[in-house]
Amino acid sequence: MKLYYSPGACSLSPHIALREAGLAFEPVLASTKTHKLQDGTDYYTINAKGYVPLLELDNGERLSEGPAIVQYIADQAPARKLAPPAGTMARYRLQEWLNFITTELHKSFSPLFNPAMPEEARALYRAKLAERFKWVDGQLAGKTYLMGEDFSVADGYLFVVAGWGKHVGVDIGGLANLGAFMARVAARPAVQEALKAEGLLK
Repeated sequence: MKLYYSPGACSLSPHIALREAGLAFEPVLASTKTHKLQDGTDYYTINAKGYVPLLELDNGERLSEGPAIVQYIADQAPARKLAPPAGTMARYRLQEWLNFITTELHKSFSPLFNPAMPEEARALYRAKLAERFKWVDGQLAGKTYLMGEDFSVADGYLFVVAGWGKHVGVDIGGLANLGAFMARVAARPAVQEALKAEGLLK
């Protein structure tokens, strides 16, 4: 398999999932600025959407969109318990989390990374994110991870997205449960490996 990624982008979520699942894959750097691979290939010829992540399977089929990719990865290594079995209520709970993270958190960060976004609008997005993260903090009370004791692909995704806050002025420092969660996830060996591989950890 090949994972097309950009360092620190949302593609870090499936990168973590692949390492947690213990699956063999080749990371392929795809610049989100130039939309070119390191060999000069136009990334739009591989993914017409132009963004990461993209997972190319062994049979050449390509899968895009982070929440779909991480569930595919989890299902390739069921013994790792990165996602509950398909068809169970727990699996729908996982999808509930993935949808919340992708729509309410991930997409609310996008305008903050846009240099053309006026400061008044930035303030609105920061306030919305602060409110959402406060809710997540409450959901983590008394839990090791979002779904309970088992680390899931939703945890990897939340870790990546919440980590963007420090770059755009979204402060999650006062949220004790979320802070403890971030430290727990960061300490996981597979997460450390992914961060090092992307040059995000020395």
